[in-house]
Amino acid sequence: MTAIGYPLIIQGGMGIAVSNWRLARAVSTAGELGVVSGTALDTVLIRRLQDGDVGGAVRRALEHLPLPDVAAELLRKYFRPEGRGPDEPYRLLPMYRRAVGSFREQITIAANFVEVFLAKEGHGGRVGINLLTKVQMPNLASLYGAMLARVDVVLMGAGIPREIPGALDALSRHEEATLRLDVEDQPAGEPVTLRFAPTEHHAGSEPLHRPDFYAIVSAHSLATTLARKANGRVDGFVVEGATAGGHNAPPRGALRLNDRGEPIYGERDLADLDAIRELGVPFWLAGGFGSPAALADARRLGAAGIQVGTAFAYADESGFAPGIKRGVLRDLAAGRVGIFTDPRASPTGFPFKIVEAPSLGSHAAERSRRCDLGYLRSAARRPDGRLVYRCAAAPESEFLAAGGELEETVGRKCLCNGLFSAVGMGQALEDGGTEPALVTSGDGIREIAAVARGRESYAARDVLEYLLAGSGDPVRSVEPAGAA
Repeated sequence: MTAIGYPLIIQGGMGIAVSNWRLARAVSTAGELGVVSGTALDTVLIRRLQDGDVGGAVRRALEHLPLPDVAAELLRKYFRPEGRGPDEPYRLLPMYRRAVGSFREQITIAANFVEVFLAKEGHGGRVGINLLTKVQMPNLASLYGAMLARVDVVLMGAGIPREIPGALDALSRHEEATLRLDVEDQPAGEPVTLRFAPTEHHAGSEPLHRPDFYAIVSAHSLATTLARKANGRVDGFVVEGATAGGHNAPPRGALRLNDRGEPIYGERDLADLDAIRELGVPFWLAGGFGSPAALADARRLGAAGIQVGTAFAYADESGFAPGIKRGVLRDLAAGRVGIFTDPRASPTGFPFKIVEAPSLGSHAAERSRRCDLGYLRSAARRPDGRLVYRCAAAPESEFLAAGGELEETVGRKCLCNGLFSAVGMGQALEDGGTEPALVTSGDGIREIAAVARGRESYAARDVLEYLLAGSGDPVRSVEPAGAA
């Protein structure tokens, strides 16, 4: 922890349920900023319930949800005490649209409440939530649910989250919040708005804690825009380079590919830290900063600290399936792990990093085209003014019927289903198999060998001890909440 109270280390909010409440709790109770991933938490919640809620954590958290009727209905509809039967598929939620029913919003509220509540339970450490700006439609309900659980920090990237600070201000007062929805082919003078009204859900009237807001940026120009033109207070920046896992910002300028077909990044893609320092807002460096030397470099450059993802992703507490973690760490010890930055995999058009390891099989294997979760769908306006929702990883006929172009479907993969499989919640398929897992990590995955030291498992605290070695800042233990 820095002298002025900011964390030295922010644990990245990774994937779908990779940065789960257990991982965030482990980091927060050690005095740094633990972060839960808010992506697709509504589906995470109902799949945990359908799998029997082993250990009872979800049901324990739901007992504290200030929407008791919603908690009861969730258990009635989705809880399976004995879990699912062999080869039984998970029940699905209706996919998000611009406007959804009250209970659909309440599932999202509940899911984000549960994850943050469990991450914060029983200690006084700080917990953050990471949401993707480009996954627009659930975001307001997600923020409100996290705030009901007293989330401390909201982190958002993968877009320009200029309206989020104002939304946090409004939601803290239980007032209606709005966001502009990105709609392809929508006339500029006719904006389409997402609306969320807390009073429609009757969760209380006492003001909520307004969390700090950290924007995740790849360029100083975006940081400057947000610092000066956001509709509310921006409390910090995470400056993330192209070596970070998951989605990356596309390279600036014309797209060039290396001999493996990966995007080539250059000097123009490096953030100007001098310009960011001049904003007078604390910042953390991410992407390739997962080592003690990198932490020292970051502090020398004026950063409050670093954000680290990949090393935590393979810790015991993370949500990756145990077999995936063990297999990748074995492959890592044998020097057989690589990363492929795929310019086509994501339906969003952003480059997406995929782990290459013998234990994972081939990421290029043929996958069924599907879009039944819909988190990466985008909205488009048809000539008659109707809104349609489409995903380039859906069956071609569906994408074309929604006005998409065939060339946009080439190479696309259903990230939503693949990422759910990576955390042990893969959908059962009609042929008796399970959706193949898709594993993402940063380019620095080989660097976690210094943490693993040939082992097939390690804890989040081992990561912190490694990163803080020689810094003069020991790994701490946070007092239980309410302790003197």
